[in-house]
Amino acid sequence: MSKGKDTKPHIGIFGRRNNGKSSLINALAGQELAIVSDVAGTTTDPVKKSMEIAGIGPVILIDTAGIDDTGDLGSKRVAKTREALKIIDLAILVITDNVFDGVEEDLVAEFSDKAVPFLIVHNKNDLKPLSASLKENLAEKYKIPVIDLSATFQPEVEAVISAMRKLIPESAYTSPSLLGDLISYGDVVLLITPIDIEAPEGRMILPQVQAIRDILDHDGIAVVCKEREVDSFIRRMNPKPALVITDSQVFLKADASVPGEIPLTSFSILLARQRGDFQNYLKGTPHISNLKDGDRILILESCTHHVSCDDIGRVKIPRWLGNFTGKKLEYEVVSGLSKIPGTIQDYAMVIQCGGCMITRKQIINRLKPAVDAGIPVTNYGMAIAWVHGIYNRAVAPFTKHNNENSDYL
Repeated sequence: MSKGKDTKPHIGIFGRRNNGKSSLINALAGQELAIVSDVAGTTTDPVKKSMEIAGIGPVILIDTAGIDDTGDLGSKRVAKTREALKIIDLAILVITDNVFDGVEEDLVAEFSDKAVPFLIVHNKNDLKPLSASLKENLAEKYKIPVIDLSATFQPEVEAVISAMRKLIPESAYTSPSLLGDLISYGDVVLLITPIDIEAPEGRMILPQVQAIRDILDHDGIAVVCKEREVDSFIRRMNPKPALVITDSQVFLKADASVPGEIPLTSFSILLARQRGDFQNYLKGTPHISNLKDGDRILILESCTHHVSCDDIGRVKIPRWLGNFTGKKLEYEVVSGLSKIPGTIQDYAMVIQCGGCMITRKQIINRLKPAVDAGIPVTNYGMAIAWVHGIYNRAVAPFTKHNNENSDYL
């Protein structure tokens, strides 16, 4: 399940079968969006529902299968439910009948592991109210709201919405600027954007559009050209650009064309700082030079797309890595947020794309197993800069700012 283009806050509803998760979603939305049944296991897979919640705004609610599902098929459903944790910004754990034991404790432990804020809702209080002792114990143990309600009684649902409003992290709505801290009023930023077989017909790729918008939002001037025009154009530019951003595929050309005193980086590295695990990328990228024959490299694409004959992740990066290291390396490419084959320990390095289609939280959670296992991680743009010998120049515009601005750490 991928968050994809849905950049709105994602709220996951978790709990056992027949605890009324779908009923709660309908109550929060004020309309019948989820199928409700007395039959346990009606919801079989995580289902995303886009809606507007009064006092919160547009969100994506994710209705999940019961965490107590059984059998071979049930185990697969539970696995998908737990996978949903990688993309959510807030969790609501639904319990009933005053039952809270190992199943719920394990799920809360996963919330904590993935730094997901949560609240607990005791549903169906018209059948059995929440005991005062359980409410007190849960609130004290987890330091979170514990709300007793019936999903059919709207005033009680308002208490859930109020708690959600307080718990949803601000980062779920906003993300740091791509380059606002690097430029000043009136600065010119030159964007080098090749138009090749991978360029979408009639438009620009998302990181290029995002960069242009961010420049304008920070009162800068965006100038766009192809790599063939850079040499003649940059000689005529007055004033010279305060920053040059290039597509990673033409890094070498840009490095040769842009005078050394002008800061140069790539769209992919911009994204790496904004929404990737930038500090671990900085630590991991130099390990490219330590790769050995037979090492397996995991390449993570954030989206599914048509694969061209000279695809950046599947063709160019493996070719460049092979040429740079002189080693025979093996590659595994995983698109979207699909399951990684084998175990993370099977890989010597992980290379993540820019991540323009997913959120920082998703990328951090995607890379967490590798980081926890001590496996080096890097990013498309940073890896390309390393093998082309221009890594230090490419990350220089950011390292000083990252030390000064904790929003990017």
